[in-house]
Amino acid sequence: MSVAAATSTASTGKAGIARLTGEQAHELHSSGEWHPGCPVSRRHLRVVTARYYGFDHTTHMGQIVVNRDVAVSVLRVLRKLYRMRFPIREMSFNAMYGPHPRPNGDLTASFECRQAAASPCTGGRMPTWSMHAYGEAIDLDPRENPYVGCGMTEDRTARSYIKRSNVRPGMVTPAIYRRTFATVGWGWGGLWAGSTKDYMHFSLNGH
Repeated sequence: MSVAAATSTASTGKAGIARLTGEQAHELHSSGEWHPGCPVSRRHLRVVTARYYGFDHTTHMGQIVVNRDVAVSVLRVLRKLYRMRFPIREMSFNAMYGPHPRPNGDLTASFECRQAAASPCTGGRMPTWSMHAYGEAIDLDPRENPYVGCGMTEDRTARSYIKRSNVRPGMVTPAIYRRTFATVGWGWGGLWAGSTKDYMHFSLNGH
C-alpha cells in the first residue's frame, strides 16, 4: 500500500496517514518536542491515525507522529494490534504535544527529538540521537513495558512489571512482537543482549 493510498486527514477521525496541519506543526514546536537542529524536519513527519483497543475494553481513535518513511508500516502494525485486542492506554497527539499535561505516564508515542536514554545503572544521556528523534521508534504502553537496567526502572509505577513471567494486559511478549513489529522488520528492546532491556521500545534499526 502506498502512502498516497493510505492518506487521510487527521481531522476527519478516519484511520490513515496525513501531513502535519499548521496547528500540529506549531504544537510540535511549542511543546519543545521538535526544535531547530533535530535530525528530521517537520515536513518529513506524518500523523498516523488508527483505532486502538483500550484498557476499558472499548475502541478509541488515536494518533501518533512518525517519519513519513515508516508511516505505512506503523499503520499496519497498529491495525494488527487492534485486531489482536492488545490494549493501549493512551495514544494521543494532544497528550504528547498539546498544551495540557499528559493524563498519565503510560503514553504510547513515537517522535520526540531527544538523545538516547542511558541505563538506570549510570543515569545521564547518551551522546547520540534516539531513534525517536528520527520518528522511527515507538514506545508502547511504557508502564506495562518498562525500561530496565540492572534490574531497576526509574518509573515506580512500572516496578511490578519488571518480572515478565507474570503476563498481564498490555505487556509485550516475544509472541506478540513476532506477530506485530517483527512483520515489518522492526527490532524490539525486549530482546537486547545483556541486563538492559527496553520492553516498551520498538524501532526500525533495533536500537
